[in-house]
Amino acid sequence: MNTLRNSVRLIGHLGDDPKIKKFDGEKSVANFSLATNESFQDHDGNKKKETTWHKLVAWGKQAELAEKYLKKGSEVAIEGKLTNHSYEDKNKETHFITEIVISDIMLLDKKEVH
Repeated sequence: MNTLRNSVRLIGHLGDDPKIKKFDGEKSVANFSLATNESFQDHDGNKKKETTWHKLVAWGKQAELAEKYLKKGSEVAIEGKLTNHSYEDKNKETHFITEIVISDIMLLDKKEVH
């Protein structure tokens, strides 16, 4: 049951094209955002839609898949783990970042992949 301790599964649409970086000619990383939507009724009975944005990171084969097949608007299902880190900018302000490191991507677009 170790895999359930830090596991995230989301279905949504990409908010931008994956940004790819290559290291040492072999390693690659992809960074992109994913929007998930939730519909609900407010206390007056009006239908509301709420969008949540998630920062995603893919390494290696998952980054290559993202580079080859994903683009802004693509519908995907992802699985990964939640990570947190911080950095200090030039003004000595600390910024905190929460990302999902992807372990699996499933393409959900209805279009045929060539």
